[in-house]
Amino acid sequence: MDANTVTKNPKKNKIDMTQGPIMKNIFLFAIPIVLGNILQQLYTTVDTLVIGNYCGHTSLAAVGTSAQPVEVLLCIFLGIGTGVSILISQYIGSQRPDKVKDCCATANSFVYLCGIPVGILGWFLTPAILHFMDVPEDSIAAAQTYTRLVFCGTLGNIGYNMNAGILRGLGDSKASLWFLVVSCIANIVLDITFVAHIGMDVSGAALATCIAMYLSWFVSILYIKKKFPELEFSLLPKKLLKDELRRIIGIGLPIGLNNSLYSFGHMALQTLVNAQGSVFMAGASVAGRITGVAGIAVQALSAAATTFSGQNYGAQRYDRLKDGHIRIPLANGLVTFGFAMMLIGFRAPILRIFNKDEMVLMYANRYVVVMLFSQWIYAIFNVMICLVNGTGRVRYTTIVNILMLWAVRIPVAYCINRFFDGTWVMLCFPISFSFGLLCMIGYYIFSKQWREILGLNTVVQKKGILDFLKRPMVM
Repeated sequence: MDANTVTKNPKKNKIDMTQGPIMKNIFLFAIPIVLGNILQQLYTTVDTLVIGNYCGHTSLAAVGTSAQPVEVLLCIFLGIGTGVSILISQYIGSQRPDKVKDCCATANSFVYLCGIPVGILGWFLTPAILHFMDVPEDSIAAAQTYTRLVFCGTLGNIGYNMNAGILRGLGDSKASLWFLVVSCIANIVLDITFVAHIGMDVSGAALATCIAMYLSWFVSILYIKKKFPELEFSLLPKKLLKDELRRIIGIGLPIGLNNSLYSFGHMALQTLVNAQGSVFMAGASVAGRITGVAGIAVQALSAAATTFSGQNYGAQRYDRLKDGHIRIPLANGLVTFGFAMMLIGFRAPILRIFNKDEMVLMYANRYVVVMLFSQWIYAIFNVMICLVNGTGRVRYTTIVNILMLWAVRIPVAYCINRFFDGTWVMLCFPISFSFGLLCMIGYYIFSKQWREILGLNTVVQKKGILDFLKRPMVM
């Protein structure tokens, strides 16, 4: 099989990050992801909008607090999906179509190996998790119903995100957008049907999200089978290659554990939010719909940065890595800052769409302003992390993320809640973002490994990129 059939077929909407203008490729790759992230935000936004208008503030608070426990169990496997994306992008860069095929087959089997047990485990752990989060009594029943039903969609969630990672590694960022268009329309229709017309409350919103996620997974499978027949992709698992699985886990597991610890930390932070009562919980939930939209550029350009780094590292284009390692983070920061300022200006009428309670809106306004003013800091350091991750060196970035959360954000949040006004707990975010940015600037300046990569790494020259791909370094 000719490598070009996997790397440069224009009919398959693939972007070769090793050639052409860097920022043009980055933005072309990121735009479909931005649109897809907007659609993903609509998942939770529609839930919030429908429940906020057709149910009470306790149901709204339940939906807001239920997202974190689901993420804790899912994030490990989503991180492994990122590892798949990194490996595939490196294989594409080094023109190894046989390894791309093996990686895709192993990833598909891994979805079933993990998706079903995680869904079952989540169902039974839900009461204990919500008790740990100190969810108020007036919201606990609704939160438990919503969380358990969303866990039923675990297989579809992991499957879709794994396939999206495969496509990003291949250089195709457009396909996921169309998968989400289909599932988002289904989610909106089902939300309105189940909640507004049938009156199923939070169970209807959760069921709509669950069905929509399975739909997006099935559509992604059909797309890969049709557009990339050389991969011989299938609905059911075919093979699980031990060596390939080891490489995937070697890169993806540290990212996944970091993501999971990160989500677990956010769940711990949610307990501090919950301690302020259901009105503040509702305000934070509504605010999250706006702050989530502001983060879509961060996620999209970060995904583009990972693919850019992986493909150029695999192709030994260290000159392009050197050109992009400053320009891409700064572009992400500027785009995010401009978008955040626009949302701050229009926050009042947008927030009022979700809820009419004046106290809920007051807390939501405060939350939005604090978070959006600091979002650009997160945008810069997160892309820096993704550029490093794309080379397979994920240990330092994992440590930075863990320290940022557990050594900075949570202690600061606890101090605010303990010694000051707990309704300002969101100030812990800009403080921790600043810490993360300083750590990554330090890595850029002082890391010998990173300087070697940017200056034509002598280790890679001596041993060859294929040896590195056989033994991805977790550094």
